[in-house]
Amino acid sequence: MITDFEKLIPRGAVFSIKQIDDMDLIKSDMLKKLIYKQAIEVLKIGTKNFITRTALIAFLEDNTIPVAVAT
Repeated sequence: MITDFEKLIPRGAVFSIKQIDDMDLIKSDMLKKLIYKQAIEVLKIGTKNFITRTALIAFLEDNTIPVAVAT
């Protein structure tokens, strides 16, 4: 089964850390660690960090382990 993040994540250009936390995708503490480690691409506007929808989908796809299907 492949998760379709295009359908799962709402439309929008950029999301704040709180918005992503509210979507129950990645908790804010973990997202801050990922930003600090430069594991996810960040758009910085002033002092605030934002994640583009494209970067969020790319991160989730790169870090999703598919379920092995027994045949």
